[in-house]
Amino acid sequence: MKTNKLKYLCILGAVTLGLSSCDDMFSPAIENNLGLDYMNQNASYAEGVLGNGYTRIPCGSFPFNEVATDDAVSNDNTNNWRKITSGTWAADNNPAERWRDCRSGIMYMNLFLSRVDQVRWAEDKVASKLYAARERGEAYALRAMFMYYLLQAHGGYDAKGTLLGVPIVTTPEDVNSQFNMPRETFAECMKAFYADCDSALALLPMRYSDISSVNEIPALYKQMGADVSTLNRVFGGKFNGRMDGTIVKAFRSKAALLAASPAYADQSGTDYKAAADYAAEVLDANGGLAGMDPTGWHWFSNTAEINGLKDGINPKEILWRGQKSSNNDWEKDNYPPSLQGKGRINPTQNFVDAFPMANGYAITDAKSGFDPAHPYDGRDPRLAAFVVLDSSKVGSGDKEIYTHVGGLYDGIDYEQGTSTRTGYYMRKLLRQDINLEPNVNTKQDHYTPRIRYTEIFLNYAEAANEAFGPEGKGGHGYSAYDIIKALHDRAGVGNDYLESIKGNKEAMRQLIRNERRIELSFEGFRFWDLRRWKAPINEPAMGIRKVINADGSATYNKVEVEKRNFADYMYYGPIPYTECLKFSELTQNKDWK
Repeated sequence: MKTNKLKYLCILGAVTLGLSSCDDMFSPAIENNLGLDYMNQNASYAEGVLGNGYTRIPCGSFPFNEVATDDAVSNDNTNNWRKITSGTWAADNNPAERWRDCRSGIMYMNLFLSRVDQVRWAEDKVASKLYAARERGEAYALRAMFMYYLLQAHGGYDAKGTLLGVPIVTTPEDVNSQFNMPRETFAECMKAFYADCDSALALLPMRYSDISSVNEIPALYKQMGADVSTLNRVFGGKFNGRMDGTIVKAFRSKAALLAASPAYADQSGTDYKAAADYAAEVLDANGGLAGMDPTGWHWFSNTAEINGLKDGINPKEILWRGQKSSNNDWEKDNYPPSLQGKGRINPTQNFVDAFPMANGYAITDAKSGFDPAHPYDGRDPRLAAFVVLDSSKVGSGDKEIYTHVGGLYDGIDYEQGTSTRTGYYMRKLLRQDINLEPNVNTKQDHYTPRIRYTEIFLNYAEAANEAFGPEGKGGHGYSAYDIIKALHDRAGVGNDYLESIKGNKEAMRQLIRNERRIELSFEGFRFWDLRRWKAPINEPAMGIRKVINADGSATYNKVEVEKRNFADYMYYGPIPYTECLKFSELTQNKDWK
C-alpha cells in the first residue's frame, strides 16, 4: 500500500531530526539521512532513534483539558477543548487524540530494540554492554508508556461489546510489513504493557546515582563486569530525567488503576488489589507516608525550591519532571487582564464548590458552617491558593483583583474574550513574582511535573478503598483513610468528616475522588478521571455573579456559563477516522462515526 510505504519512509527520515526538547539528555542528531546501518558505529545517531520517544512524551506539558469538564471554561473562542463541549467531538476532530504520536513512538522503540545490541556504544566493551542494557530498558519503558496513553485515549467497546485496545506491534516495520492489523483486546494490551514494564525493570536502576563502593553495584551490572567508574559512567546521576525503574513502576500504577476502573474493569484483566499493590511499591520505596512532601500541595509556589533546582534533581514531591526554564508563558495566558494577562482558564463555580470548609465538611453539609453570604470565609486553604477569588491579591505588586459585576477589566461582565466568564481566574501553576508590564516583563523559573507523588498516593487510596475498604491495608503499612488524613493534615484541613465516614466505602470513594479533583486540578487529570469512573460528564459549567449592593453587602448568584453535551459513547475516545479509512481491519469504538 503506497500510504504505508510513505509512512515508513517518513519515519526513517525523521530519525535524524534534531531533538530540541531533549538537548539536555541527547547529543544533537546528525543532519543528513545516513541510513539505519549507520547506527551500528555511531552511538549518537542511535540515541536519536531512542530520543524520538522522549520527544513524544504526552505528559510533557499541561493540556488544560479541564476546559472540557465541569472544572473550567476558557474565554478563548478558538480553544479546541471548548469546541468539543457542544458535542462536536468527533473521530476526525479529537483534541484528545494520541494515536499518531504514540503509535509512531512505538515504531521508533521497535526499531531501536531491533538494533540496540549491534550499536558500538563505547570503545570499552564493558561500558558498551552496560549502555546497551540501559538503553534497551529505556526503550521498553517508553513503549510501555505509549501503550498506557493509547489505552487511556482510545481503548473502548466495539459494537459487539468487546473491550478493545490497539494493535500490538513489537517488531520493526518496513515497506513490506502488514500494516492493516486488527485491534487486540484491552486485556491483551495490558499484558503487553506489563511485559514491557517487567523487561524495563530487569534492566534499569530504580534511580540514577553515582556510587563510591563496589558493594553498591547491582548484581546484574556486576555480572557484566562493571566497576565503580564504569557504573557511574553509564548509570550515574547525570542521567536523571531519563526513564528509570521508579518511573516505570509509577506508570504501572497509573495503567493498573485505569484498567481496574469502572469503565474497563469487566474485561481488562486487572483489579483494584493489583492497582493498590503497584502504587504501594512506588510509595514504599519513597518511605511510605513519611515520604509525603509537607509542601507538595503547593509545589508550584515553592519559589526558592524551584529556583534552586539543578539538572536531574527532583523536589520531594516530584517523581518525574521536565526541564526547568525561565519564562512567563503561563502567566501571560492566565493572569487577569489588568495585569496584562489573557485570563484564559476560568475555574468554575462547580470547582469552587468542591472545596470543603476548613473543618473538612462539604459546604452542603449542615455541620460545615458554610455562610452563603460570605462563601469564601473559613474554606479549605487550597481554594485561595488555587483560584483567584474576588478581591484576591495577584502578581508581584499584590494587585487586588475585582471579579464582581462592575469590576472593570477583571470583572465577569467586562468584555467577552478578555475577562473571566465565571467570576474566577486560575492561580494554581502561576508564579506570583512576575510582572507582565511591557516595561518590566519579568520571567521566572518553571517546570512541568510529569508525575507527582501525590498522584501515586491518590492512586493507592482509590484502589485500596475498593480492594480493602477504607481502613484496610492489604498487607501494606497504610490505608486509604491514612492517605486522605495525611493529605488533609498537610493542607490544613480538618478531619471530622473523614472520621465520620471511615467505615463507609461509598462515602470514602466520593471523598477520595474529590481530593483527586482538588489536588491534581489543572494538571490534565479530570477529563480522563470522569471517563474511567463513568461519572456524570454533562454537568453544566457554572459561574458566580457577585453584585455589590448599595449598603456594601454582596449578593451571589450562580449562573450557567456553558453547557456540556457529551453522549454516553464519549466515555471512550475514538480511533482517528482517517486510520479507519486506511485500514479495514481497524474496528471503531461503538457509535463513533
